[in-house]
Amino acid sequence: MNTATKLSGFALGLAAVFGAAYGVGHLAGPVPAAETRHDTTSAGHDTAAGHGDGHASGAATSHLPGGLLVSDRGYTLQPVTADTGAFAFRITGPDGRPVTRFDVAHDKRMHLIVARRDLSGFRHVHPDLAADGTWRVASPLAGPGVWRAFADFTPTGGEPLTLGVDVTVPGALAERPLPAPASSTTVDGYTVTLAGTPQPGQSSRLTLTVSRDGRPVTDLQPYLGAYGHLVALRQGDLAYLHVHPEGAPGDGRTPAGPAVTFSAEVPSAGTYRLYLDFRHGDAVHTAEFTVVAGDVPPPAAPATTTAPTPDADHGTPGHGHS
Repeated sequence: MNTATKLSGFALGLAAVFGAAYGVGHLAGPVPAAETRHDTTSAGHDTAAGHGDGHASGAATSHLPGGLLVSDRGYTLQPVTADTGAFAFRITGPDGRPVTRFDVAHDKRMHLIVARRDLSGFRHVHPDLAADGTWRVASPLAGPGVWRAFADFTPTGGEPLTLGVDVTVPGALAERPLPAPASSTTVDGYTVTLAGTPQPGQSSRLTLTVSRDGRPVTDLQPYLGAYGHLVALRQGDLAYLHVHPEGAPGDGRTPAGPAVTFSAEVPSAGTYRLYLDFRHGDAVHTAEFTVVAGDVPPPAAPATTTAPTPDADHGTPGHGHS
């Protein structure tokens, strides 16, 4: 029997340049195609495409970071009926029809990234495109929770886009707190260290260095045309940034590790989760970091309650509380 999934309502308020956007839909496997509320943008505005490797959009339609809209510049992300264990969706174009032509970017025509809203889960996968414009892939939604699904693509003749939609996998889930910021993490026996701090509104160099058993890894393998891929998600609204590193395999000047350097520009001050994909030993590994960009105020202290003094009039007739 299929595990039902349902798109949760998504409402997002953003101050100043971020505006307001939301998307709503439904998904189950199998169920009818998603209902999606189209977000509109004002003419004459620009949209950052969510990429940080120099192929961000030029003339676009808002100042929102990538992934916050289910519909942008006439293109809409629509989850559709899927078989058990699969995830499927379409991208519809300005004419309302499924898009079937996409440009290859970093060896793929579609990058699908999913992350649980508490940032405790992350997957980067590449669906297959059917003739009718449906993208399908083995479901990357690993367990219960509210997930954000990001479709990162370039329609042929158009500009790079990242659209996002919430998907809920039912079941018991205790939200996990975000790990504290740290400059080093381990994954699959590898140690990855981070040098550099992202600064809001400006390009910052972030260098990630890979070692194993105390030895630098100098034979990283190309993955999607690069020695590493970095996704940054802002805690709270999950604003999306996909960054590719400086240099390229085989260019005669970029070493195959141990260091991979990125130039990243985060859209605002805040706490971000970084996900580095790298390939070594014929397997892709994902290292995760928590970083803080800019000045982020500490969380407010919980309110305290003071017990009433014996001579207070609390509890006397006619004294109420709202």
